[in-house]
Amino acid sequence: MTAMTQSIVIQVGQCGNQIGCRFWDLCLHEHAFYNEKGIYDDAVSSFFRNTDHACDIPTKIGTNQIKNLKARAILVDMEEGVINELLDGDLGEIFDNKQLITDVSGSGNNWATGNKEYGTRYKEKILDQVRKAAELCDCLQCFFVLHSMGGGTGSGLGTAILSLLADEFPDVYRFVIPVYPSGDDDVITSPYNSVLATNELTEHADCVLPINNQSLINMCAKIQQALPQKKFSKSAGGSVSSGSKRIGSDKPFDQMNNIVANVMLNMTSSARFEGSLNVDLNEIAMNLVPYPKLHYLVSSISPLYVSKDVGLYARRLDQAFNDLFSKDHQLMVSDPQRSLYLACALMVRGKNVQVSDVRHNISRLSSNLCFVNWNHEGWKTGLCNIPPVGQQYSLLALANNTCIRHAFTDLRTRFSKLYSRKAHLHHYEKVDGFDRNLFSESLSSLDNIVAQYEELEHKSGSGTPQCLPRIKVL
Repeated sequence: MTAMTQSIVIQVGQCGNQIGCRFWDLCLHEHAFYNEKGIYDDAVSSFFRNTDHACDIPTKIGTNQIKNLKARAILVDMEEGVINELLDGDLGEIFDNKQLITDVSGSGNNWATGNKEYGTRYKEKILDQVRKAAELCDCLQCFFVLHSMGGGTGSGLGTAILSLLADEFPDVYRFVIPVYPSGDDDVITSPYNSVLATNELTEHADCVLPINNQSLINMCAKIQQALPQKKFSKSAGGSVSSGSKRIGSDKPFDQMNNIVANVMLNMTSSARFEGSLNVDLNEIAMNLVPYPKLHYLVSSISPLYVSKDVGLYARRLDQAFNDLFSKDHQLMVSDPQRSLYLACALMVRGKNVQVSDVRHNISRLSSNLCFVNWNHEGWKTGLCNIPPVGQQYSLLALANNTCIRHAFTDLRTRFSKLYSRKAHLHHYEKVDGFDRNLFSESLSSLDNIVAQYEELEHKSGSGTPQCLPRIKVL
């Protein structure tokens, strides 16, 4: 584990703040469970700071008494409701009131309002808060930006903040977890907002882990089918904190947000705990992004639920590896086995999982996966010795795979249906600073990403496993 490296989470809009809330809850419970003495150490400092400078021991690293711990987070929303709810909840004390940026009117599901209007109005305040948060870090490693793509604040202001980070902190890695709307999203302008925001992600992010709402819905349905009908498990959804009273179906999107939060937990496990094969966060970008703008990583997680909660024996580890590459476990609506891998990272957590287990499964799975012919060392592996609370192990795959182009093609189709009729354009054009050319530029950027992935598939073969060279694992 890299000592004394910290990350700052910037959660924007309703979706970003709700996902952030799930992450902080689960993260806090992990550290409380494995740090029984409540000592403020390097692991805790990765996402929390101790406000009691007189001693290194917070009151308690739990959620009953957390007065000395503050999350390294900046909460932004142009409506006050969600953030006020977080502050009034059980986790309210871990958020610094000085790190909150709110308004009252919202962005009206308009990317231009969020990006151009609020992005300009709050630019200096946002930069000031980010600088203060960065100054409280001993070694700032990366930013995590959480937001939705379909609404106005998440897509617009979220990407405006990302642009500011690229300009002001160019050497700090920028990981973005954006939630894309499903095809039947009730926000009519979501295709516009998503295409405009994707252009910004392509230009200013180092790594993007796109999440699709439909995939989350499908996963939740799969979990519900597996769980006993009489009650909903508090540890479902990939989940870790079986003992948390707040993890459950109390709110409509908790289960969906819990899945995304667990992606973050697994991804950052090596930055927080010891392991046999630790993966630094900057290694993800270094190993999985061969071309600067092809930095979209499709994530998958296994298991989706804890076996004891559904009355089953623990699933075999080999089966969990199989699940990572199946359609049902992808956080984008995609089938990576039918497309081309540029690279793939496996982040494994479990005290009884050995390096040999990881190598064995990579070797076993390789014959069914298509890797680009110039990357014969296409796997990056991480093994953290600390499993999630209540589980024997947890697996996360981050794949740079050409299957992402299908999601972008679907988005382009939905965008074009609106744009061909010039529907709702006047809402964007009336915002100061917005130019209609941004629509064509953003669509061109999306087309370019799709074309690059298509070209890679064409140059590497027909796109079928039989025609592509196998990756060899030594």
